[in-house]
Amino acid sequence: MPQLWAPTIVVYLSIYLAATQHYRKALYPSAYRIKRGTYTLINPSFQRSVEDVNLLFEILLAGMQIQGEDHAMLIPDEELASLRSVEKLEVICEDVLPKKLSDIRRLMAELNRRRQPLNWQDFERTVLTLVYITQTLAQISNQQQREAWTDALIQLFRALQKDLGPSSGKI
Repeated sequence: MPQLWAPTIVVYLSIYLAATQHYRKALYPSAYRIKRGTYTLINPSFQRSVEDVNLLFEILLAGMQIQGEDHAMLIPDEELASLRSVEKLEVICEDVLPKKLSDIRRLMAELNRRRQPLNWQDFERTVLTLVYITQTLAQISNQQQREAWTDALIQLFRALQKDLGPSSGKI
């Protein structure tokens, strides 16, 4: 019997170490934390079909605002805001996207180290982070902060542009 528990412990520890290493390598580590009391929102993604892409475009055109850390996402159009599918977008914008400049710089450093193209979930989150930075930049009046956020905007845009380029392997 003692011979059976030793391999079980080794397998368990191997899985645990692999999971923690994956967590550390994630571009958006908060996407893997349980939010709002439901396991279905672990690693949430909004876009699953062409209709979802069109809906996101419509939400952005309607004037969606991704607020700072202490505020909720705001969709001015009540009809769009009441859609059930918007719940995942709210989780992404409120709980997953980085809101501090230091977190955004960490994301940019990770993006610069990547050699492979982004998966579609990370690409979606990076585009939404770009939207958040743009909205934040429009509200900043301090010149030094404005320059720091502008630099973050440019670097993140270049990372997305590199990901979409022909050398990234995407079609």
